[in-house]
Amino acid sequence: MSEASRARIGSATHLFPDGPLTEGARIDALREVFASCLADRELQIVIDLSEVPLLDSAGIEALVDAQDQLARVGGALKLVHPNELIEDILRLTGLSDRIAVLGRELPASRPRSARAGRRIGEIMVERGYTTAETIEKALKLQGGQRMAQVMLENGWLSERELLECLAEQLSLTLVRLRPGIYDPAVVRKLDRQVARRLNVLPLFVVRGVLLFATADPQSIPVADTIEDLTGCRVAPVLAVSEEIERISSAAFSESDDLAEYVGTLESDLELVEVKETEDETAIDEMAAGNPVISLINGVIQRAIRDRASDIHIEPTRTRCRIRLRVDGLLYPIMEPALDVHPALVSRLKVMAKLDISERRLPQDGRIQVSTSGRNVDLRFSSLPGIFGEKVVLRVLDKNESILDVEKLGLTSDNRSKLVGLLDRSYGLILVTGPTGSGKTTTLYAGINHLACAEKNIVTIEDPVEYQVDAITQNQVRENIGLSFARILKHVLRQDPDIIMVGEIRERETAEIAVQAALTGHLVLSTLHTNDSIGAVSRLLDMGVEPFLLSSALIGVVAQRLLRRTCPDCKTSYVAPPGSLDHFGVEVKERARLVRGRGCQNCYDSGYKGRMAIHEILETDPGLQRLIVANASRSDLDEYLAARGIQTLLQDGVDRALAGETTVEEAVRVVNS
Repeated sequence: MSEASRARIGSATHLFPDGPLTEGARIDALREVFASCLADRELQIVIDLSEVPLLDSAGIEALVDAQDQLARVGGALKLVHPNELIEDILRLTGLSDRIAVLGRELPASRPRSARAGRRIGEIMVERGYTTAETIEKALKLQGGQRMAQVMLENGWLSERELLECLAEQLSLTLVRLRPGIYDPAVVRKLDRQVARRLNVLPLFVVRGVLLFATADPQSIPVADTIEDLTGCRVAPVLAVSEEIERISSAAFSESDDLAEYVGTLESDLELVEVKETEDETAIDEMAAGNPVISLINGVIQRAIRDRASDIHIEPTRTRCRIRLRVDGLLYPIMEPALDVHPALVSRLKVMAKLDISERRLPQDGRIQVSTSGRNVDLRFSSLPGIFGEKVVLRVLDKNESILDVEKLGLTSDNRSKLVGLLDRSYGLILVTGPTGSGKTTTLYAGINHLACAEKNIVTIEDPVEYQVDAITQNQVRENIGLSFARILKHVLRQDPDIIMVGEIRERETAEIAVQAALTGHLVLSTLHTNDSIGAVSRLLDMGVEPFLLSSALIGVVAQRLLRRTCPDCKTSYVAPPGSLDHFGVEVKERARLVRGRGCQNCYDSGYKGRMAIHEILETDPGLQRLIVANASRSDLDEYLAARGIQTLLQDGVDRALAGETTVEEAVRVVNS
């Protein structure tokens, strides 16, 4: 802070910190400004937190010290414009009871009500979470268990409902755990394995009291263990056990001292890799003592948990930036020091069994990890840049993949069209769309629909993204001359019934695929075009003979992925007639639409998860005549409009009117 961040407004002095109040120079500067204010007899101080994203224990202590100093001389400290995260930190640490927040009335950190001290069952009934009859039934079944535990096991009560009742009974704070709600330095006061065994997460230390998140605040042995190991007095804060487990994985992976390990990292990483299994890296229990390994593990686990499709690790001029692609958009999650970046890249190269000494050339590899009982493939790609190597990991989680036609999210009409195409005995089926639109998933769903013992199914892919039993999968290797076209020529000698070509990129592959479709094979492939009719123009531009294409092509599926409205912050509103005209959408009646306000569960985007929209074109004699005549794109567009085929935009708008997404999202995705 500087004097420019301090202003006299009326009778109060306003301070404007411009960054996180965490340990370091910013807190020292804030303390100096406090001291200067006291020396100048400026005793009414307001801190504007609009530019403060985060607080840690040192920042909290600085605020408490300032309040105590001002209170002794008749002054007061007040806060204004805290974000939602800081509001929760103020509440769980008790600061909201000591320091006023202007314009907001925060709940008491440890509310005391007429119900405090009463039986837990009475509070459950009064809150409407259960009935007296259910309480009686649980009491009869409890045996040596707590009554609440019996209710949880039988599904008569959710854990959050129980914790809300406990918070009221015991005058404790219930908090929603998420990144930033803990102090990394405090987390490290407890060993990772101990914290996992006790199912707790240290949060903050205020005035010598360590606040820890727990789902069982009445366990005296847990509190005694934490006191003995940390040397601090302790106070519980309530949190759902699943949140504790999830957030702990990331919290214990963070480290402020990564740079000191860079010098000895390479040998350490090689030794760790040697000790692990050759095919899989179990990242839940592995090498908790190495902070670089822990950071990489935490990032991978968070990407899997948040259903990210890609992890980007890239150096900038001053920092290393780590971002996740969630639902098609990139979100920053952390910025380690730049000195750490080479160590992170080296660790990932070791996991991918690549050359860690080669930093001048791009490298590609594959990593398989195991976490929470799930096997996940990561596709590694590095690219040298002016500030260092950028690494992108494509996350291929088989547990999240949709390999069933019935689960692709098609409308009933589109589903019957797609199944009809797949049930044909020969011909060419194309799936089109830009990169990341789910084309490969649709192809695999089609292959799964067709797979049976009576058919020989062969795939040609670059790379093989999902391993499927009972079919023959082949990997393209351009570096040794094994291209799509070359493999396809040999595949035709393997007596195939169905051939999946990962992508048609050039004329030779296109011509062979068309010939295969004409000689009694069902060929499935992808093409990069904006819509279904564009596939015809693209193949003709590649040089495929029109009379061959007209006979081979049986259908085209164009698709996009739309973000779903977040169910946790979804709100509805009525759109009057005419309000959607600027989107090119005509609505005759008042339509009820939905949108997301933005919350922590959806990265404040208002969207969570994705679904596919489709445009399916089936070849008929009219289209065949246009193909043979080598029709222009405008003629093809007129044909498409005349047939009344539901377009991508129409399918997206229908999903918006059904309350699944927004019209803005449909327009953005289709027109991008």
